[in-house]
Amino acid sequence: MTTIQLYDTTLRDGMQGEGMSLSAEEKLRVAHRLDALGVHMIEAGFPSSNPKELELFELLARETFASAEIAAFGMTRRRDLKADEDPALRVLADCFAPVVTLVGKTWALHLEKVVKVDRDENLRMIEESIAFLLAQGKRVVYDAEHCLDGWRDDRDYALRCLRAAAEAGAETVVPCDTNGASLPDQIAETIADVVAHLADTGVRVGTHNHNDLECGVANSLAAVRAGATHVQGTMNGYGERCGNANLCSIVPNLQLKMGYECLPADRLATLTEAAHYLDELLNRTPNPNQPYVGKNAFAHGGGMHVAGVLADPTTFEHMDPALVGNHRDMLISELSGKGTVLARAEEAGLRLDDEAARRVIEEVKRKEHDGYHFEAADGSFELLLRKESGDYEELFTLESWSVVVQKAGHDARVTTDAAIRLWANGKRYVCHAEGNGPVHALDKALRIALEQSHPELKNTGLVNFKVRILDVTKGTDAVTRVLLDASDGHDVWGSTGVSPNIIEASWEALVDSLEYAIQPGRDTVGTRGAGAPAGAATA
Repeated sequence: MTTIQLYDTTLRDGMQGEGMSLSAEEKLRVAHRLDALGVHMIEAGFPSSNPKELELFELLARETFASAEIAAFGMTRRRDLKADEDPALRVLADCFAPVVTLVGKTWALHLEKVVKVDRDENLRMIEESIAFLLAQGKRVVYDAEHCLDGWRDDRDYALRCLRAAAEAGAETVVPCDTNGASLPDQIAETIADVVAHLADTGVRVGTHNHNDLECGVANSLAAVRAGATHVQGTMNGYGERCGNANLCSIVPNLQLKMGYECLPADRLATLTEAAHYLDELLNRTPNPNQPYVGKNAFAHGGGMHVAGVLADPTTFEHMDPALVGNHRDMLISELSGKGTVLARAEEAGLRLDDEAARRVIEEVKRKEHDGYHFEAADGSFELLLRKESGDYEELFTLESWSVVVQKAGHDARVTTDAAIRLWANGKRYVCHAEGNGPVHALDKALRIALEQSHPELKNTGLVNFKVRILDVTKGTDAVTRVLLDASDGHDVWGSTGVSPNIIEASWEALVDSLEYAIQPGRDTVGTRGAGAPAGAATA
């Protein structure tokens, strides 16, 4: 079985995407998470490009990694300097990283328009830079920038650049589709030509693709089929413009569909967790429809699909989701059948007979007609199941609540105060709280009363708040639907509320989120996301 070397460039190429920013400490956490996943090489960036990168390399130098090697990134020498006099190459030579990835030019257009050197000088820049780093004890990966464009423009010169790198001692040469302008058949043709041309050198051939044509993953697979054994990409496809080739799709495709070895099976089973971890650290909402690792990747909503999966998962699933650390989900909507309801009840450890399941279906249909949405509100749906099964614990009995939002003057700060009167465990509570908004104030007032009898609520908090107008023709008089996501730091669950009054809809969703949190023996229905930090809503 051919082994594919995985090279992750999330910390360098991935950070060039819009809105991508991590501190040095956070980047260190990413490096350790990638190491735990089993990635072979982690491109950490250019150690002296800015103070943050310098700090990161100082932190990395003190760390130990189980499987990953750290690669420092840089460019071939400047046109007017010898390699040993180039300060940027000196930094790379002096840093702790055992591997240096050098990027160099391959496309004549760039020689003429960007670096303004002739073709022979460019070859010398490649050769001398690699030779210098090898003499300093480094191993070199050569990234041939814009190589696919260069190969189409002047095949012979592009191959000369790659051969220059190989003969200078690079252990890997990587034809890069930097513009993301190639299609899979073009990638396959180029990589096959490069592999054949460099066969006598013993160099490893890699691939680095961008996703501008939505072909980043397909191009990487085509490159491996054509002989590449080193694949570069980013987690979740992060990167500038349309992103880089997505390792979260590349790796399982190669390993589970094409028979290549990328990661040990137990590491591959942590892929979903790692993908979500990166998104959470970057404060990005994980793409629910992302193949393999998205929460909807193995979600089934139609009754026939659910019935088929329950009979034999292979009827409507292309693989066992557990292989990548994901899980099957039965989505609840007005189209759901009895099998879906019974399956979700079983997941939650609840007993429902056929008649009870039918009552749940009718209730879901009625509520969705009124505007509720249970596909995203798994916590609220489990409460419906629990009420029907008799395994339901009421959190409190409401007497009244009120919210006052006030702005006392043109330049004054808006204040929000909530008052709640309720009964819990045979005791009456009257609680007041001030918050950043009505939901925050209500949440704080509720917790004052409830955390005494349910201390586990101290570890839960709202992590997302969404409001949707259900009838836009009515403007501010329309019915609104609120969706909340809550977390206890490990599991994430959704709840929903619907009302013409946005605060009432928010209250309903808030109460569901807290009631779900305290239910005895709650299991996996509400764990469709993992690792989210708990926090307070400010709506």
